Amino acid sequence: MSKATVVVVTSGKGGVGKTTSTAAIASALAKEGYKVCAVDFDVGLRNLDLIMGAERRVVFDLVNVVRGEASIKQALVRDKKLNNLYLLPASQTRDKDALTDEGVASVINELRMYFDWIVCDSPAGIERGATLAMRYADEAIIVSNPEVSSVRDCDRIIGLLDAKTVVAEEGGRMPKHLLITRFDLERAKTGDMLSVDDVVEILSVPLIGVVPESRDVLKASNVGMPVTVSDEASPASKAYVEAVRRLLGEEIPVTIPSEKKGLFGKLFKGRAA
Repeated sequence: MSKATVVVVTSGKGGVGKTTSTAAIASALAKEGYKVCAVDFDVGLRNLDLIMGAERRVVFDLVNVVRGEASIKQALVRDKKLNNLYLLPASQTRDKDALTDEGVASVINELRMYFDWIVCDSPAGIERGATLAMRYADEAIIVSNPEVSSVRDCDRIIGLLDAKTVVAEEGGRMPKHLLITRFDLERAKTGDMLSVDDVVEILSVPLIGVVPESRDVLKASNVGMPVTVSDEASPASKAYVEAVRRLLGEEIPVTIPSEKKGLFGKLFKGRAA
């Protein structure tokens, strides 16, 4: 078994930016020189291939591999721009029951032999697809918008990470990282959304990054490129790159959008939660 790290990008609520974050983080890791595989667990919807610009090259998918209809090597799609980045797409035509615990375990174990990082894009909710996406992870990135409903759903996900993962069942505690997306400093100041401090305090998870509300992310998705590839100078891209540096163990301040100073102290507590 290789040194591969499996990280799940998760959140109870839909529409918070899990898939765009998965693509951005996987691409940023690949640009650091790591061999990376992004895995789409959102069976039935499948959007990660669109954001990574690979939709026309998908032949086989995760469900085909789990069912033994294709090998992992047949299903993997290599990124057009980054040679060390690959995608294992979800199926658009099968239901979530097509994935089995044993099948997912087998796929993840085989991927560990080929890659340094495996980034799993979890579907929304707390049902079977989401629990399978997190089950074999080594670490979790919890994505939340600065809204009460989003934060509350993340709290439920934290409970699942501490109960329904292999790490938890073996008596360990999964390292968790909080990624706040769609943050707008002006709206936070007027009370229209929660502040960064509020979200961190409620969830008690170390902050890995704050991604600003940005049209750059939508533009990047529309052209089939993660924002960390399409627009490296954008604040959103810089936020994701910073988050990846922290994921890799660097202790650097968290940049809050529209503020030059970084947050340290209670917001950054190392890698373990």
